[in-house]
Amino acid sequence: MPLDSDVIVDRRRMRRKLTFWRVAAVAVAIAAILTVGVLATPAGRQALAVSGSIARVNIEGLIRSDTERVEALGRLEKSPAAAVVVHINSPGGTTAGSEQLYDALVRLKAKKPLVVVVDGLAASGGYITAIAADHIVAQQTSLVGSIGVLFQFPNFTELMKTVGVKVEEVKSSPLKAAPNGFEPTSEAARAALDALVKDTYAWFRGLVKERRGMDDALLEKVADGRVFTGRQAVDLKLIDQLGDEKTAIAWLVANRNVKSDLPVRDFKLTPRFSDLTFLRTAASITLDALGLSAMARQIEQADVAQAIEQLGAGGMLALWRPGASN
Repeated sequence: MPLDSDVIVDRRRMRRKLTFWRVAAVAVAIAAILTVGVLATPAGRQALAVSGSIARVNIEGLIRSDTERVEALGRLEKSPAAAVVVHINSPGGTTAGSEQLYDALVRLKAKKPLVVVVDGLAASGGYITAIAADHIVAQQTSLVGSIGVLFQFPNFTELMKTVGVKVEEVKSSPLKAAPNGFEPTSEAARAALDALVKDTYAWFRGLVKERRGMDDALLEKVADGRVFTGRQAVDLKLIDQLGDEKTAIAWLVANRNVKSDLPVRDFKLTPRFSDLTFLRTAASITLDALGLSAMARQIEQADVAQAIEQLGAGGMLALWRPGASN
């Protein structure tokens, strides 16, 4: 018996509805899978965490080249964060690593309002990092500056004479791998190193002069390698303002049209577990508890010495250490 025309129309309408809901269900499933995939990645969680907020970035310790950190700052450029507060507590590190970090922060600043807060120390490479910002805030007793570079190398010549060891070598030219630490440094090798240091120092000075708007007289005054307190640094134009994170946020509100009620949320750069920092700390604490403080201090000092040795292997240093002649 032929179907009534109304029944046929109803069936066609139902088929269209079913097709629509099937397509909608597939679209929702795909969106859910993509959302879960994004949130499963550190980058996705970071972007969600700083959405509608001011991102807080921490730069601490010795600075060296770090592609993971650069990539993280690149993700922050594209994140929904309204502004960035960079906290610095660093004595510096390699000039190459400091330049890399400076360039990454300059790119970030081109996308988002950015201000630097010096928590305790921004010296040498740490100060190179700080001047990426248009506004630097520091506490009154913070230390900033140490504008200068150095190239350090051990020389074991006298020791080797004592133990009766001589290193022989065949090299393509007199300055290849010079100085090597196993023979007295020649005048030519010392002159070559001096040229490297002076060229990098000129780059550092030029960067400070440009970014901080200094004249030659003021630059000469601040670029002799010393550090200055925050109180001194204001008058010397090394920083812009005394204060803390609240001061920095107030500047962003007043000068970069950032909303005053935005929360501040941490943005992690490169969480590292490969260097076993946690295990070293735990071992040090345990040894202290057992009354073996001397051994605990040896672990801590070995960690610092190893880090400085690794920095030296990376080339020229922009590093400040109390008691060092830099």
